[in-house]
Amino acid sequence: MDKKDFIRECLESMDSVTLITRPRRFGKTLTMSMLEQFFSVNYANRGDLFEGLSIWREEKYRGLQGTYPVISLSFANIKERDFKTTSYRIRQLLMKVYEQNTFLLQCEQLSEAEKAYFVRIKSDMSEMDAPLALYNLSDFLFRYYGKKVLIFLDEYDTPVQEAYVNGFWDELVSLTRSLFNATFKTNPWLERAVMTGITRVSKESIFSDLNNLEVVTTTSNKYTDSFGFTEKEVFDAMDEYGYTDKQMVKRWYDGFTFGKQRDIYNPWSILNYLDKGTVGTYWAPEDYHLQVADSRQMSASSHLARCLRGNTSSNSLVGKLIREGTPEIKITMEDLLNGKVLRTQIDEQIVFSQLGKRRGAIWSLLLASGYLKVEQHAFEADTGREDYVLSLTNMEVRFMFEQMIEDWFAEYEPAYNNFIKALLLGDVKAMNAYMNRVALSTFSYFDTGKKPSEADPERFYHGFVLGLLVDLRERYTVTSNRESGFGRYDVLLEPKNANDYAYILEFKVYDPEEEETLKDTVKAALAQIEEKQYAAELLAKGIKETHIRKYGFAFEGKKVLIG
Repeated sequence: MDKKDFIRECLESMDSVTLITRPRRFGKTLTMSMLEQFFSVNYANRGDLFEGLSIWREEKYRGLQGTYPVISLSFANIKERDFKTTSYRIRQLLMKVYEQNTFLLQCEQLSEAEKAYFVRIKSDMSEMDAPLALYNLSDFLFRYYGKKVLIFLDEYDTPVQEAYVNGFWDELVSLTRSLFNATFKTNPWLERAVMTGITRVSKESIFSDLNNLEVVTTTSNKYTDSFGFTEKEVFDAMDEYGYTDKQMVKRWYDGFTFGKQRDIYNPWSILNYLDKGTVGTYWAPEDYHLQVADSRQMSASSHLARCLRGNTSSNSLVGKLIREGTPEIKITMEDLLNGKVLRTQIDEQIVFSQLGKRRGAIWSLLLASGYLKVEQHAFEADTGREDYVLSLTNMEVRFMFEQMIEDWFAEYEPAYNNFIKALLLGDVKAMNAYMNRVALSTFSYFDTGKKPSEADPERFYHGFVLGLLVDLRERYTVTSNRESGFGRYDVLLEPKNANDYAYILEFKVYDPEEEETLKDTVKAALAQIEEKQYAAELLAKGIKETHIRKYGFAFEGKKVLIG
């Protein structure tokens, strides 16, 4: 797949600083490497790398190969859990860039004071030296080569996502804002800069006053086929490999839309498919790559890829937002998994301080990360309102999400489905034993809260129990927070087999002002089920009252009582 035309399109755009956001494993790093090897003086006279490719057809572009001083760096591996270590890793990276240009210490263009500064750029450099490191290096290179520099920064948002997930966002923003403004805004020796990432972090956060920034997101019409594979490219490759089941591959890996360019395929999954000859969840994190021959085998498996956990920043962030999100978010996820669509507004500028508060923030992040695709888009010129219809991107993404919640708890409690067995058997004692064991070993007070006003513990336990019920999808229709009778129940399980019991679950956090003990809280939850007539929906469908089991869940911090 020849993606070198990106170089021509980039040159013709004349943008001073370009930020391109694409999902993970869509060729961002490879593209930045391509830019470096095309422009950098370190690759002068290496036209052989580009001969026969689209960019080499015109002489005006051939003449640019290997003619620019280039600063190239990547934040992709800066995934630390505290500010001190993250700051150290950034300084290490700046030191490495300087080490690649130590020849400048021998040139006459630098003064003795500037050479002293050059030597100070180490991993223990001062807080005053670090923000100006790339700015000053641009100056040094410009004077040496007599030509303005190109700066390529890959995966710029990895550290800031980790900072949000791990609680040091404000500290990191201060550092990156100073570094980015000096490098990209007030840098007179900068010819052009290209940055890549998964998300578009709000301009106010780290790009304040950067008026020359051109942002190209997944909904923009620039570089639409430069990242990912088009359907023609995929099908041509399949022909070359002798693979014929194109509709199967389309169901699994098609669905990405960049601007008006539809039918973009995930390149990582396609390359793995071409190599192995079978479909699978290759886009999942590296630690699990389960390959399956068809969707039935996939949905039955309880050990799919550990999706949306830990190994990439966007996965950690998405997992955190869904796990700690409102019941409405979990309901929408259920609908998406059942093939329904979501109608919402999207703000592609991610404001991290509002991620847990703004209604559409999670969907904006899922769209940027590639887990959702745009089915329809409407713009109202009178109001400026943009409405999107979104759905899960493809079959691969769907199977990843089906196992996501289950996987959160499997790490801590491999036998988590013991809760399901106890529920189906009506064994309240075993249900209580399981829930309290897991609460003590895995839940923090931050997650569960110690009183009704803290951390919305009902919401947390609601999400946790929904995760436990994933395995029942084959036997039950699981819904939550829906209207029935005179209120909205928490969780309802409607059996697909008439011989199975139906279940209504109601969650309540212990309130010492209203109840003396957790037992009273359980009684209040059960009373609410009756008073609000939550069983009305099941009774209307012909399910007998005797076949409906009702449970009240009472919580006090890490203490749980089910009755």
